[in-house]
Amino acid sequence: MSSDGIASVHTYSVAIKNLLKRARNVKVNPSIEPALNASDFAGDIEEFGKLSNGSFLANNQAHYAAIETACRNTFYDLLASTSIDQPAFSEIWNLLDIVSILSDIEQCEPGLVFWLVEELLDSQTIDGCRSVFDYLDSRREHMTAKHFNKKELIILRACNELLRRLSRAEDAVFCGRVFIFLFQSFPLGDRSSVNLRGEYHVENVTIFENLPAKAETHQHEDIETEKQEGGVSETKEDLPSTTENGDTTDHAVLADSTTNSTQEEAKGKASELDTLYPIFWSLQESFSMPTRLFDTNHFQVFKKGLDLTIRKFQSVHQELQNRGTSRQLDESKRPAKRKRNSVDEEVSNSINPRYLTSRDLFDLEISDLAFRRYILVQALILIDFLLSLTPKAKRKLEHATNKSVLYSFTLSEEDAKWATETRSEITTYLQHGAEGKFYYRMVDTVLSRDKNWAHWKAEGCPLIERVPVSAEEFVMAQTGAQKTCTNKKLRATPLGSLDLKFLSDGDNADGLEKLKHPDRYSIPTAESFRGPIADDEFDAAMAKTDEEKQLALNARASKMWRTLRIASKSKLNLFDKIDDGNNIQALFQPEGDENRNKDDHPGSEQLVKDTTPTVADTVQLPLSENSLEVAQDTSVK
Repeated sequence: MSSDGIASVHTYSVAIKNLLKRARNVKVNPSIEPALNASDFAGDIEEFGKLSNGSFLANNQAHYAAIETACRNTFYDLLASTSIDQPAFSEIWNLLDIVSILSDIEQCEPGLVFWLVEELLDSQTIDGCRSVFDYLDSRREHMTAKHFNKKELIILRACNELLRRLSRAEDAVFCGRVFIFLFQSFPLGDRSSVNLRGEYHVENVTIFENLPAKAETHQHEDIETEKQEGGVSETKEDLPSTTENGDTTDHAVLADSTTNSTQEEAKGKASELDTLYPIFWSLQESFSMPTRLFDTNHFQVFKKGLDLTIRKFQSVHQELQNRGTSRQLDESKRPAKRKRNSVDEEVSNSINPRYLTSRDLFDLEISDLAFRRYILVQALILIDFLLSLTPKAKRKLEHATNKSVLYSFTLSEEDAKWATETRSEITTYLQHGAEGKFYYRMVDTVLSRDKNWAHWKAEGCPLIERVPVSAEEFVMAQTGAQKTCTNKKLRATPLGSLDLKFLSDGDNADGLEKLKHPDRYSIPTAESFRGPIADDEFDAAMAKTDEEKQLALNARASKMWRTLRIASKSKLNLFDKIDDGNNIQALFQPEGDENRNKDDHPGSEQLVKDTTPTVADTVQLPLSENSLEVAQDTSVK
């Protein structure tokens, strides 16, 4: 049905074209950025609602339909006349911005802008859809800020239709962009993308070759027969030759033995891979349907297959490490790879293929570090699922309400121990290789968060949004924080502080001069310790407890050690009269008494002279543990 004869549609079409003309003057550069705002139109948007003789009402569906028809007609005209790779296509971006502004102020249907985007995606190729998503990524916050409940179904339908068109192998990066747009647009606690029923992707079946055992046996027997026949003929033709001097050369024999050993090694490796091949690919059945492991027989087969796979991966890693030097030399001889023009081109051309299960490629696949990591990450996901079925883990979900993801199967203690040890082996292996630590940290972070999402799903996806803080609570908290952080007036004499008035006392000397008194830095005399030592001896004799006695003895030992140290500089000749450092009274006798003793005993001068020790013969000062503790104290109060 044509809308050309409807007056209101014509009126709104003219108004929209005027807005587009104004947008061309505001936005000179024909590109997606920058976005147009209501302030760029200087009141033209407000005048839009006063059309039709001022009879416009916000809830009038007739006017909504007229505006929608006018927008669609303008949209179709622009879409039919321009291509997305032309500069003139910026008119489409301007039209979408105008419609988004009209929907925010409730002058058209809130979902009209996403209806137009949906039709735009349907009309473009995959490369064109990438450009459309460039626009959506740049406008996402503004377009989803208001009336999202009326837009969410349209967004979900448009993105799902686009995902059906995309190839998961060739457009993996673009698929990721679509999913990220959905995750960022919808609230965190939205249940639209949650697998509440716990369904598995059983349609993803991995098909691999079935190697017949009998055919392999006959094939190996034929190879052995041909090898034996060839060995006889080679022995006749390659007999060791004899030189003129009678020496024999064994180079041919050594070459034959080396070739035979290499062939045997290759044969053994091929036989091992043939055995591992069906076991390895059968693991995918358990990865896609973990509930198969609830059967004991399937679980035992899975344990054996995963253990063999891990052992093979470890041997391959060790083998690649041993021949790493030669491999680096081979790679250095290869021609340089073609460089990408830009990072965007490299990302857009990334390929994420399905597994290639051909037997001929199996050897190359397990030699690829990325392939081994993919398989082990799958194993980690499944092992975490099994560990969630232990009795301890199931007790945490006793009050869960979503019975669809709660299983009656309980993992035994033996199987739980195997799962824990296997998980430890896998985590250790994932940290090997190039950037292994970073890769494992990324995987571990994702799996840890996935456990929280699984727990949230088991509880029936309760609301995870907090109630906004009210204005009264905010003002109250702000006032309390200001009172707590305000600088308080300091007291003149804070509690616990010392009185320092003595430093400014006018009657005495200046405080700094007191610090310069000689008693503070001059070395005391040995006689100054005589009285304190006597007091310590008296305190030790009169002590009532062992603790008081020990304190007095320690103080006496400290003073005696300092006395001996000072006296060693002037009275070293008297040290032989001291009994084990205890009787030091000889150090305090006046020099006159000592000379008088020499006069009373003739010949004693010669005796003293002979017995006076030299510096080299001095006895080491006796030190005790108690005296060492106070060795640093060299002043006397």
